[in-house]
Amino acid sequence: MRVVIADDERLVRTGLRVVLDAEPGIEVVGEAADGAQVLPLARELRPDVVLMDVRMPGLDGIRATELVLDALRPPPKVLVVTTFENDDYVYEALRAGAAGFLLKRARAEEMVQAVRLVAHGESLLFPAAVRELAVRHSARRDRAPAPLPRLTQREGEILRLMSAGLANGEIAERLVVSPETVKTHVAGILGKLGVRDRTQAVIAAYESGFVRPR
Repeated sequence: MRVVIADDERLVRTGLRVVLDAEPGIEVVGEAADGAQVLPLARELRPDVVLMDVRMPGLDGIRATELVLDALRPPPKVLVVTTFENDDYVYEALRAGAAGFLLKRARAEEMVQAVRLVAHGESLLFPAAVRELAVRHSARRDRAPAPLPRLTQREGEILRLMSAGLANGEIAERLVVSPETVKTHVAGILGKLGVRDRTQAVIAAYESGFVRPR
């Protein structure tokens, strides 16, 4: 698993590199000190995951995320690195296509787990925090939410379970179907919603009112 770290603080980059390089199967292949360096570096190194600070000089992590995801095929997974989980920048980065976020104060094992989870993409990273962000930002909107494209009954069930943070295997057990069937439905949901991964699907579900907070 190839990782690029983008953060304007050298100490943060060094700390993340030490943690990740110590893990089997993970290699930090490059570092960027500002947002403008991310796309050229990602083009050259083709990482699986980019750890992206949202607040960087020159080009912030939101725009850098958009550029990387639009330019590369297949695109890497982007994991936002942030100090505060309720930062508006985090939410905008998730809407731009980031697959999840990582707190800078996280423990080493949490950092490794986050990178592996985002790379595999079969469950939602920090589902409660993503739900809270989506609900809070939806409440601020001054226009009616756009409805979701029409989903089948089974797709709707799976989207609700995805929004609760369940992985494919857990959804399969809940619905008594095979994991492969769930995976097929998830791909169909992402295609209908026009989103890249589960995080954006969950944001769309909450912003549209299809899933409501309890």
